[in-house]
Amino acid sequence: MHVLVLRTIGVSLLLPSLAFAGERNTSRGAGKVSPEMVRLADALVGHWKNVETMERSKFFPTGGERTGLSSCRLATGGTNLVCEGNSNGSAGPLHHLIVIWWDGDARVYRFFTCFQEGKESSCKVRGTAHWEGDDFVNDYAEQVDGKPVKMRDSFIHIRPDSHLLVAAIEDSPGHLTTVITTRSTRR
Repeated sequence: MHVLVLRTIGVSLLLPSLAFAGERNTSRGAGKVSPEMVRLADALVGHWKNVETMERSKFFPTGGERTGLSSCRLATGGTNLVCEGNSNGSAGPLHHLIVIWWDGDARVYRFFTCFQEGKESSCKVRGTAHWEGDDFVNDYAEQVDGKPVKMRDSFIHIRPDSHLLVAAIEDSPGHLTTVITTRSTRR
């Protein structure tokens, strides 16, 4: 149960990886990319070096860290963003695949995640995302101790050469506590 939460949080932290500016520009030139996907690509597409810091918590009693690389690119004619990455450190190895797309009918971004952490692996559609000003926010729920708990991944301080991803868990109604912070810098 805790492994699922840790794996989910770990994957969320690596999401700040995105790729191939040339492909993004080519897709845009074709005129098929929605404004929502252009905004997401402008924020996150590229190759990234990631440094994750796990806060001391019930998930990480002694804290932890990982470093790794990730890349994301627009795919399928610009209709989705595909991200892949790997990291390792005191929190153990993590491999991930993330696909994000714009659901025009629901007016939200959708996420599909696959990850492998140690011997555990899983894939699923997880949460919905939206922009809050300049921050890209994914809200979802995970089972913790047999109960659904609200989680939030926030991509903040988005700059052309860096951004932060803060993974947080709701520890009391309306109050989020940071569990992992990922600093991503363009490689």
